Amino acid sequence: MTKEYTLHIAHLYGDLMNTYGDLGNILVLKYYGKKMGINVESQVVSLDEDFKSDDYDIAVFGGGQDFEQSIVSKDFQTKKDEIKKFIDSDGCLLAICGGYQLLGKYYIDAEGNKIPGIGVLDHYTEQQHDNRFIGDIKIKNKETGEVYHGFENHQGVTYTGNGERPLGDVEQGYGNNGTDQAEGAIFKNVYCTYFHGPILARNNIIAKHILIKALKRRYPNDDFSAQEKIDVSESY
Repeated sequence: MTKEYTLHIAHLYGDLMNTYGDLGNILVLKYYGKKMGINVESQVVSLDEDFKSDDYDIAVFGGGQDFEQSIVSKDFQTKKDEIKKFIDSDGCLLAICGGYQLLGKYYIDAEGNKIPGIGVLDHYTEQQHDNRFIGDIKIKNKETGEVYHGFENHQGVTYTGNGERPLGDVEQGYGNNGTDQAEGAIFKNVYCTYFHGPILARNNIIAKHILIKALKRRYPNDDFSAQEKIDVSESY
């Protein structure tokens, strides 16, 4: 009898940080999970609610407007220890725009206020004056050779730090800061990006990477070679 696999997603502040349709990333994970024989369940974890590292296999943290993000930034500090534990234990985390910024040391908002992140990753985000990075973006991951396509819209300029490597090198668009040709960040099983739209709908291979890594973490003694061979090349 075929073994049944279940993965649990924490949609961090999904009621507040979903400005650019980041809920779509969870729908994509569920869609490809089904193709791979995985039952994928999700739960919103929001203000004044506990995030327990051991309860989840994947976390998704989307983007929001400055007002919502300032509220979330205070509550997120209460989840810092469990988020760090989750990352250190190879939990899979997809962080987009504001979620990306809040994992780092700090970000500067549109009014010039310095908003502390939880500092579990080493990047930080400054602001641009009278400018935003907006438009289609294309990057290439130099480790896998995979090319990712997306849309960016951000005022923040992010500089990565120790232990972080880019999600990809920019071939079209601006990326993290418009100067170092890097977009996003990877740290352990954390994927950070400024791609909106959502990213997994156009880059399903990233969804597959996340699902496989989450499976191996949750079921370390099982063989997932069959799941790794499943073709996810069609568009969602």
